[in-house]
Amino acid sequence: MKEYLALILTVVITFTTTLVASGIAYSQTTPPPTRSVGVTSTPTPASRPSGPQPQRPAAGFDLAEYGVEFQAEPRLIIVMAALEAAGFDPVANGRQPSAFRSQVRKGLATLDPDLRSRLNAFYERTKLPAPATAADQAARYVSLALALGPPPTLDAPERSDDLPGGILEVLDFAPLVQEFYRRSGIDERLVSYTRAYQAEGDRLKPPAAELIRSVLTYLHTRPITTSSERVLVKAPASGKKKNPARTYRMREHVRRFFIVPDLLAAPGAINFRVIGDEYYAIVPEGTDPVSSELRRAYLQYVIDPLMLRFNREIAGRRDQIKQIISEREKTGATVTPDIFIVVSRSLVAAADARFEELRRLETLGREVRGKLDRAQDEASRAAIVQETRAAVSAVQDDAVAKLAADYEHGALLAFFFAAQLKGIESSGFDVANFFVDMITSFDPVRESKRLTENVEARERARAAREARLAARKAEAEAPVVYSEAGAARAASLVKKLSEIEDVLRLKDYPNAETRLKELLTDYPREPRIFFALAQTASLAAADATDENVQAERLNRALGNYRFAVQAASAESNRPLLCRAHEAMGRIHSFMDNAGEAAKDFDEAIKICDARGTTYNDAVEGKKKLSQP
Repeated sequence: MKEYLALILTVVITFTTTLVASGIAYSQTTPPPTRSVGVTSTPTPASRPSGPQPQRPAAGFDLAEYGVEFQAEPRLIIVMAALEAAGFDPVANGRQPSAFRSQVRKGLATLDPDLRSRLNAFYERTKLPAPATAADQAARYVSLALALGPPPTLDAPERSDDLPGGILEVLDFAPLVQEFYRRSGIDERLVSYTRAYQAEGDRLKPPAAELIRSVLTYLHTRPITTSSERVLVKAPASGKKKNPARTYRMREHVRRFFIVPDLLAAPGAINFRVIGDEYYAIVPEGTDPVSSELRRAYLQYVIDPLMLRFNREIAGRRDQIKQIISEREKTGATVTPDIFIVVSRSLVAAADARFEELRRLETLGREVRGKLDRAQDEASRAAIVQETRAAVSAVQDDAVAKLAADYEHGALLAFFFAAQLKGIESSGFDVANFFVDMITSFDPVRESKRLTENVEARERARAAREARLAARKAEAEAPVVYSEAGAARAASLVKKLSEIEDVLRLKDYPNAETRLKELLTDYPREPRIFFALAQTASLAAADATDENVQAERLNRALGNYRFAVQAASAESNRPLLCRAHEAMGRIHSFMDNAGEAAKDFDEAIKICDARGTTYNDAVEGKKKLSQP
């Protein structure tokens, strides 16, 4: 008993202690927004952050206080629509385009053929060679969109060496975008397009807020949202003094982190751009912020000012960092010579890897507690303990593999910072308080050997990853074989679901939900149980008189419908998938989430039998979305 209790503590205590930080020490006033000129993602020692020192995140969580804004960016919509007209198509073979992409293509149907031909010629001429992905092809055009002026002029930046190479390669696309804007009629459709982007932003807000809260709580900090720069003031020529005294003044900038939905992007690939003091995370439709690169992008936003604040301390270790860079270059690797970029990338990589490791351990801890609570004897508990040790080791190996991959991409202090963060995570103090001690204590010889030291852990992580992929493939390809015991088990489930259906007819929703959750213990990941839980919550919402209660139950229904869809097989659970998507479409429509409703209705129409009632309901539901 003591052994498995100690094991639970080992798994969860580190993560739990990092989540107890609370309270806000001050309310930061954000100055009016300003736009920055120039494109760079490199912090320079020329400016220092101003304002109060970083503090811990608040219980009352307003994203704007932490520099975060959601923005539907018209320039991005216009450029990506022009790219769509040029022939860019990230939709995988056999998949249907999203409702929004279909809407854009319909709007482009009458585009002048000559203009379309010139757009296509440019896109094909500047196309990246294989093995570039659709996301790689679009990335340069995303950068171009953010460098253009606002519509209707969409002025292009002047050609200069300060522009990143990606923009320079497609800069001549800008005149075609301007012509596209004038002649395609997109200006008339831009209002409705922007609404669709805003709806996607609204979907992203709750999970993004939880992600950002967790990141700041892990670091025990809050981001610096203003920075100041010392600039030379040009004195008017007087003719009296040949060398007048130089005068400087401090210029303040607002630092902002924009989360920008992109409904025409390649699925799953977040584009991250830094333009002066403005950070842009371009998020494709349907992205889950928790399992995406959004976390790393926000970590970059939080950590960059620390590079400015402690630039002297970093510069003081220049020779040691250069030594690590030199050792890495001897292996044939290409590494940036900028020590500030190396340190920034390393701290971001370390924080991201540690955060993910602790999140997975916390999830594992919950699962272990549940298993131990259900264990009937000491032998079962001992087996759970052994299984959990192996799972913890696998999580740690994955973290090492993640750090090693970042090390190979230039984060040469990633392993060092990860070890340092591990020592201060439970302290409750702002990570900035420890930065000076961290940057002055690394051993360049040790850091040069990190890949060699962790070869075995990386190999174990690689083997485990390949084994998981092979198991999933085998499971997907394996024929379904029902044994006599399996058939009896399936029949028992059908009987129990039928009994719970009788409970629902009596509107005893709490009892039905309790019994369904109990069933999940014996039938984990059974899509029919998740579907029944969703129906229960939906029926309970229909009987609710309080709007907040109704909204909570509808969101619970959506969550369980999603679980049902994730657990269901396209071959054996097609009717369930059909009904789940149609039901989610109706709920989203009721909650005025037109974009999400359209996606689910489209999925239902694609899956359902065209002769069935659910298919007709999905078609009718989608038709109503376009009605006033």
